[in-house]
Amino acid sequence: MQKENRMTKIAWQYTETLPQETMDFLRGIAEDYAKVKHSVYERYSGIASLGLLASIYDIMTQMRHCGLREQLGLPSVYYELAVRDAITDIKGMWGMLKNKIRTLVSANENLSDEDRLYLRTVLRLDPVYAAILNRVEYPMPEKAAGLAIDTERLNNLLRRLTRRYLVKPAPSGRADSFCVSPGGYSYRDGALCLVSRVPRKRIRLPLKDDRTCDRQLRICIRQSDVAIALPVNRKMRRHEDYQNTIFVHLGYRDMCTLSSGNIYGEGLGELASAKSERLMEKNRERGRMRNSYRKSIAEGDRKKAADIEANNLGGIKYDHRKKKEQAQIESYVNAGINRMLEAEKPGTIVITKPVTINKKNPGYKPANRKHSESPQGYVRRRMLQKCHTNGITLVEISSKGTGSICSSCGSEGKRLAEGFICETCGFQSSIALNGARRIEQIYRKSQEGKRE
Repeated sequence: MQKENRMTKIAWQYTETLPQETMDFLRGIAEDYAKVKHSVYERYSGIASLGLLASIYDIMTQMRHCGLREQLGLPSVYYELAVRDAITDIKGMWGMLKNKIRTLVSANENLSDEDRLYLRTVLRLDPVYAAILNRVEYPMPEKAAGLAIDTERLNNLLRRLTRRYLVKPAPSGRADSFCVSPGGYSYRDGALCLVSRVPRKRIRLPLKDDRTCDRQLRICIRQSDVAIALPVNRKMRRHEDYQNTIFVHLGYRDMCTLSSGNIYGEGLGELASAKSERLMEKNRERGRMRNSYRKSIAEGDRKKAADIEANNLGGIKYDHRKKKEQAQIESYVNAGINRMLEAEKPGTIVITKPVTINKKNPGYKPANRKHSESPQGYVRRRMLQKCHTNGITLVEISSKGTGSICSSCGSEGKRLAEGFICETCGFQSSIALNGARRIEQIYRKSQEGKRE
């Protein structure tokens, strides 16, 4: 017996091959959409605008009357969504900054508990945080009133951390997508009809299937057609027999290693390494060709340069092969997670948070490429999605103490190429299995502390 709720997922819909005139129109809309977002970034991503983000309506009103829409000739169904997209990006920027500062505050040994309480309280209150950054008088938060703290010192610390870690959003450099609200499109004779720059005229995009939507769409421009992101409602399953708690180490070689010793996705590392090594070799060859191309141009050998450009510097086959290999990895990841859920029947899955602070990049190119091409990020996203779909609780704990501590005796061990070794008690296992067991020990200890 299953209880069903609803959730929203993104499904992809594709158009037929489109004429050049239509593609030029879509690229023009995407370029203007990006210009609007860039304008909003410039106006509202600084510290002076932090207090304005609470009211999107005020920003929308200002952007409606700034004259940019008229200057670009961009219909409002695209213009207003571009403004909203940019505001969302700016809010996300501040959210990531606050999380970074909270982590640094927690790790700062020179701060007292009351200092940390004050700083965390300020970070939750945007008007107070904005006043501190802009050196404006502000009322002391009620939760921080009466604390024995040096507010000037803490405010200066907050300003320094903000200056150091604030990363303002910037245009991606590729204007290849835009959003459109329901008022900006309609369906007619198997085609999606978009509002154009000319009043009472719509641009027709023939579709490959007959699905329709009445919600906001994202139009993603490809070489000669369009991919449309459709938000669709799907059933969210609740499995009454999914009651177990499992502890999972997410690895580069084996996708999921459980504290019980079960492994799912043993071949993931081989797939990712094969892709990484092929790309490294291919990029090395392309680098040699680019050097030869530049040399031919410098020597005036136009024919050789044209031959190299026509036969070796294109990106269509390169991108197609790369996407094919990525799709193979994604299919393998999804199949592995599905097998794990069916076999283990978890009600709760415990993993570690991704390690991002003070992380040193490997100092040589093959390791750098393997790290950047690692599918771990995709594994995390798909696991979160599948847990949400199946009503499973996903818990992330700190990775501190899960790497080099022995799960048998609690002593410091060694992570070697052949596995994990503890010289104190003689325990040996794979690094992943020891990590999974440490995750279980830390989680159970934290749960016991909560019960007490």
